[in-house]
Amino acid sequence: MHERAEMMAVVGAGPLGLAVAKALQDASIPYEQIEADDDIGGNWYHGVYRTAHIISSKKTTEFADYPMPKHYPDFPSARQMLEYLRDYAEAFDLRPRIQFNTRVVMARPLSDGRWELELAGGERRIYKGLIVCNGHHWDKRFPDYPGEFAGELIHSKDYRQPEQLAGRRVLVIGGGNSACDVAAEAARVGISCDISLRRGYWFLPKVVFGVPLVELLPGWVPVSAQRLLLRAVLRVVFGRYQKYGLPKPDHKIFERHPTLNGELLHYIKHGRITPRPDVARFDGRRVRFADGSTGEYDLVVCATGFHLSFPFLPDGMVPVKGGLASLYSGMCLPDYKNIYVFGTSQVRYGFGPLVTPAAEMLTQIIKLQDRMDLPIGLVMKESGSPLPKTHLLNPHQALRQMKLAKYLLPLLLRKERRLRRLASAPGPTTVRSGA
Repeated sequence: MHERAEMMAVVGAGPLGLAVAKALQDASIPYEQIEADDDIGGNWYHGVYRTAHIISSKKTTEFADYPMPKHYPDFPSARQMLEYLRDYAEAFDLRPRIQFNTRVVMARPLSDGRWELELAGGERRIYKGLIVCNGHHWDKRFPDYPGEFAGELIHSKDYRQPEQLAGRRVLVIGGGNSACDVAAEAARVGISCDISLRRGYWFLPKVVFGVPLVELLPGWVPVSAQRLLLRAVLRVVFGRYQKYGLPKPDHKIFERHPTLNGELLHYIKHGRITPRPDVARFDGRRVRFADGSTGEYDLVVCATGFHLSFPFLPDGMVPVKGGLASLYSGMCLPDYKNIYVFGTSQVRYGFGPLVTPAAEMLTQIIKLQDRMDLPIGLVMKESGSPLPKTHLLNPHQALRQMKLAKYLLPLLLRKERRLRRLASAPGPTTVRSGA
């Protein structure tokens, strides 16, 4: 057993884990970073296809304290993103504290508020606390349809290069950004490509008037006005979705993650992609759809998203419902001290402007927890702090809330003292301060 009693353990060295490490370093909070891969970058290192580019712009993706190189295009490639993250780690000397090729297989709370971690090789370590930055683009979600498909069926996570699509009849299931990217690539190199959509999506252009769309939406404009503006832009740029054979969206813009892709509609109009309704069943290489139509395919690509998972934590420790984690301030649990789950939400545009202040707020929360006996998540809960209602964050609104929280968080100390007095009074209590 190896004790690191004064250190926080940061699990994951992707973009969010690096931002957290930088904030901890700036706040003089001792930590070690544990990464299962042999390099930094997370999804940008191991989980994207060769032709991928960011869907948000350079300006809305770069860290607030480290701009991307001026020569980068508005939408950097996967290779450029990985180079940028490596440069970030080098610039702030983060690598020396990262332990690569080290996988956490178990983490459990101890009665004194510390955390025990078990590594894949059997080594056990005790840390002061745990910061979970393991990402949410790795636990693949597959649809469950009757029958069996006789061709090749993969998840979009397993797509790497156009050669996988070349000369094949391809069906893509899903309407998100990855689905549209794969479908567009299949339209270029495949024999044919169909895309199956179980509902309507908002397909938005990446660029309008030569400017990335996400940069045309200033934060001071109310969301209702942003929706009106976007609908007007869509009417001019694309027209009605029904003219492409696409279902009408069943939700308002921003209620779900929009799809930033103009190529799908381009290739539909060129006859290279055919929209299909939801899949009803598989029958060999033939797929039957909800409207009774059928098609034959060599390859099915399921671009159907991911589960939000924490495999090294006890089952149910982080409540997840509908892909949304129940975390106060987006990172704190009410029943456990010294554990923080960072980055479970998705930002409407890019993560850049938000992740640095969020990591700085995390360091403030850690220091406040050091001055409390009760879990700070419990104090937040008892103070009326709401749980998140959506996993899709408005970055402008979230940034304003974090600026306000900077001044309100110290007030939790007074609330914690009152709760401790109540907990020490005669009678039953439900407070769990350590485990």
